[in-house]
Amino acid sequence: MAKKIQPLRIGGLVHDVSRLRRTVFDQRVKPLGITRSQWWVLAGLSRHEGRSMTQTELALLLDVGKVSVGGLVDRLEEKGFVVRTADPMDRRSKRVSVSPKGKALTRRMDDIAADMKAQTLEGISVSQQSQLAALLTIMKHNLLRLDAMSASSLVVEREASRSIKRR
Repeated sequence: MAKKIQPLRIGGLVHDVSRLRRTVFDQRVKPLGITRSQWWVLAGLSRHEGRSMTQTELALLLDVGKVSVGGLVDRLEEKGFVVRTADPMDRRSKRVSVSPKGKALTRRMDDIAADMKAQTLEGISVSQQSQLAALLTIMKHNLLRLDAMSASSLVVEREASRSIKRR
């Protein structure tokens, strides 16, 4: 009996690679005393170096709730990785920026990520890496388009529902 050929499980492979990448990175940064969520916030702030952000801006950037970001920023501030300063435009608001200690940690995390990337891509040619990046970018754009379509159809459904209720 011939062996049945399994279809490509691209979604499963992308998920597995992403999960394993996070797990390995977590293991490597654990000695630095930072959680995945904390390094995610720190990395988000670091990408905007030289510019502080409000917690609301940071929450939007990371696509998480303001309360969640607030707790993470609290812990990062306690460890000395970020600083909060008064917002000159809005006294009620605080701006968050990476501290010198946080910048040093970010550089260390960048080194760990670069080393891990090199090891992860071992045996994959530069040409293959470029092709993979191009294909994953297409998939990402397709998913963003589908997400936008889903969001717009939800708005249409809500409007239709409201219209029916008003009658």
